[in-house]
Amino acid sequence: MNYNDITGTIGVGMILAAFFLNTVKLLPAEGKLYYLLNIIGAALACYASWLINYWPFVILEGTWTLVSVYGIMKAKKSSYPGQKPGSPSGREI
Repeated sequence: MNYNDITGTIGVGMILAAFFLNTVKLLPAEGKLYYLLNIIGAALACYASWLINYWPFVILEGTWTLVSVYGIMKAKKSSYPGQKPGSPSGREI
């Protein structure tokens, strides 16, 4: 395996780990760890695709990274002390 393969494999592995852990209900999709795994994983996969000039995946993984960054920023904004997880308003009643 060369550098491109290792980088891409780690990135894709992180994305798949986040997806699997969310699917088996061990990692909430609204959590920071879920977004971080997606951001770092997609960025690594994007970089690996760029290194080999495979533009369809540069676009795919670049978009995945940006959407995940948006998601973590949105999650950060909506969280505040006393927020009940899963509550749409974020307030405990």
